[in-house]
Amino acid sequence: MNTIVEITGLNQELLIILAIDVAIAIFLLGTMRFVSGLSSKVNTTDELSKEDNFAFGISVAGSIAALGIVLTGAITGEAADSYLGEFIGMLSYGLFGLILIKVGRIIHDRLALNQLDKTELIKNRNITVGLVDAAGVIATAIVIRAVLLWVDGLNVSTFIAIASGFAVAQTMLVMVTRFKERQYKKNNQEDCMQEAFAKGQVALAIRYAGQVISTALAVTAASHFLTYSPDTLVNNLLGWLIIGTVMTILVTFLTFIAKRIILWGINLVEEVDQQHNIGVASIEMAISISIALILSALMA
Repeated sequence: MNTIVEITGLNQELLIILAIDVAIAIFLLGTMRFVSGLSSKVNTTDELSKEDNFAFGISVAGSIAALGIVLTGAITGEAADSYLGEFIGMLSYGLFGLILIKVGRIIHDRLALNQLDKTELIKNRNITVGLVDAAGVIATAIVIRAVLLWVDGLNVSTFIAIASGFAVAQTMLVMVTRFKERQYKKNNQEDCMQEAFAKGQVALAIRYAGQVISTALAVTAASHFLTYSPDTLVNNLLGWLIIGTVMTILVTFLTFIAKRIILWGINLVEEVDQQHNIGVASIEMAISISIALILSALMA
């Protein structure tokens, strides 16, 4: 221990706190795999190794990545005054994040993707739906992380604030999904985007992943404009919703311009919607996320 302290320049107390955080993080990440199995009513070992269900693997990977993103929001804060306080704080934030991720998935299934039986489609190895599921849960986690970094302390008001930010994020994701559905319907002779997911159109899922993740990044910009206060939770909730909406519209507009410039001469509807061009869809996803990241960094 003394050698480690000398090499890293960290004190022993900080190393113990680090060990507590890492141990809890690994435990929760492991828990997420089995929670995914319980919610899907499958044995994760059989589904991943014996059945070789790639769609289920992608879905679980999204859940684990999402929880990892949430946990970075808990770890990045100041260390607690005691080892027990650090343990309780880290475990509380982690478990609350895990619950919100699962609730977010249910909301996304029943409101945003209400025409899909996502669980059954993933069981039937639909990789497209697995990608859509992973993207949705990662988008939710990005906002939860931002709220964790925004709030201060560990009390009832803190968890109300986190739940409020979560509610705003889910509202925005549903709105964006509905907008993209209308856009897809308009460009494809009244076809349904969710039916296209069910039919396995991977390129469309990749594009959608970029859209929902960029939306989540846009919503997090609210944390740069609002100051957390337990006494103004209602105002903060409205602030997150208004700023999130404005930022989402701005990201959508700038992404539209960037795509027209970067993918000049390429008919995106024809390539992605009709010819299922995964390469072009991947570039679209990269542009969407890049614009959101740049704008979010500028707001900071």
